[in-house]
Amino acid sequence: MRQPTLFLTVGLPCTGKTTAARRIEIERKALRLTKDEWVKALYGRENPPSAGDVIEGRLIQIGLRALELGNNVVIDYGLWSRNERSCLRQAAADLGATAELRYFALAPAEQRRRLDQRLAEAPHTTWPVTDEELAEWATIFEIPTRGELDGSEPVDDPPAGFATWDQWRGHRWPPSVS
Repeated sequence: MRQPTLFLTVGLPCTGKTTAARRIEIERKALRLTKDEWVKALYGRENPPSAGDVIEGRLIQIGLRALELGNNVVIDYGLWSRNERSCLRQAAADLGATAELRYFALAPAEQRRRLDQRLAEAPHTTWPVTDEELAEWATIFEIPTRGELDGSEPVDDPPAGFATWDQWRGHRWPPSVS
C-alpha cells in the first residue's frame, strides 16, 4: 500500500488555498475537505464562529480516517497557528502518512481585490470581510517556518497542559457546538 499524504493549505482568505486544493484533489487523487463549502451548505449566509471550529474538527476526523484507509487528503482552510499545523502533522505521522504544507500569501491589496471579486462574482461561496478584519487576521496569523514547509523541522511538543496532540486536538476542535 502506498503511503498517503495529508496536504495542509495554509494562508489567509483569498490567497489561493482552495484553487490549489482543487488542483491537488485531481492531481493526487485526494479527498478535498474545504471548510467554507460545509459552512455555506449548513448555514447559508451565516458564518457562526462556534460552528466553524466544530466543522473543522469533523472534517479533520474524516480526513484522518481517509488517511488511515490509505487515501490522500487535503485539509483546505487557513490553519493560522503553528499549533494547528503541528497537531495535524503529528496526526498524519501517527497514521504512517506524510504531511505537506502549502503556504499561500498575497499583498493585502491583492487579497482585498480577490475578496471583492469573489463577493461580486460568486457571493454564494463567501461572506463579506472588512478591511479591519483582514488587518486583524494578519496580526494573528503565524507564518510557517521554512522547516515546517519542507518538513525538516520536528513537530513541536503539545502546548502546556496537554500530554498529547490528540488531547489538544479535542480541545481546539470541540465535538459539538456549545
